Amino acid sequence: MTTTTSLMRFGVVGNPIAHSRSPFIHEAFASQTGISLCYDRILAPLDGFAHTCKDFFAHGGTGLNITVPFKEQAFVLAQAHLTPRARLAGAVNTLWMANGHLHGCNTDGEGLLKDLERLDYSPAGKRVLLLGAGGAARGAVFPLLAAGCTRLHIANRNPERAQQLQAHILGHMPEFTGRLSAGALQQASGVWDIIINATSSSLGSTPPDLPGGLYASGALAYDMVYASQDTPFMLQAREQGAAQVADGLGMLVGQAAASYEIWHGTRPEISAVLKALRLALYT
Repeated sequence: MTTTTSLMRFGVVGNPIAHSRSPFIHEAFASQTGISLCYDRILAPLDGFAHTCKDFFAHGGTGLNITVPFKEQAFVLAQAHLTPRARLAGAVNTLWMANGHLHGCNTDGEGLLKDLERLDYSPAGKRVLLLGAGGAARGAVFPLLAAGCTRLHIANRNPERAQQLQAHILGHMPEFTGRLSAGALQQASGVWDIIINATSSSLGSTPPDLPGGLYASGALAYDMVYASQDTPFMLQAREQGAAQVADGLGMLVGQAAASYEIWHGTRPEISAVLKALRLALYT
């Protein structure tokens, strides 16, 4: 009988981490693709992320997913071997060891785009308002622009962080200068076809401090946080006129599938896993 000590070891690192559904997802992918693995939740101290990762790989770990609040620290940890997506994002959510070197990628944007397409809200030709400028937002900016949104505005409680993210992207891709802007959350204005909440506000009980009147006719409000019921942002969006609301469960499964492909060289099918995970949230 195979023991867990002989299995390939993976995990997700965050703080907090007890709520993570990543083990469910990767175990479902493994069953689907016939791969044996062990996947754990790993709580890292806020001041001990690098040590946690180094210890995991030193003891034979194969790959890690990274979640709040460590994606920018993961970028620094793997900065010598980053994929172009990770370098553009300035944040990493997927780590693995290859040829004795730690490598990093960001699959968040790919997961987000696939879920928006599943919801029939492809960013192409759309005006997009992105709330937040942390690790989750960083992974979304370039993919949204590359997907053809006509305008993307980053709004953050601290406007300087939003402007720094804007400058980072434009430093790599100056051709997006006319489409990318940034500013304070409370000063967001205009009307938007898609509003994406990439802040951590929905992990608490209050929505982001967002002015009213921002939703265009037929607009989607998308929260990167997922839950068994509408998040505070989704509730706020309904009150403010969003035509459709969605949480980030599909994005979670989509980014996990992209990570899984990096680690195993095979792309799992996500629809059945997403359906099973949604049912699990209600039980």
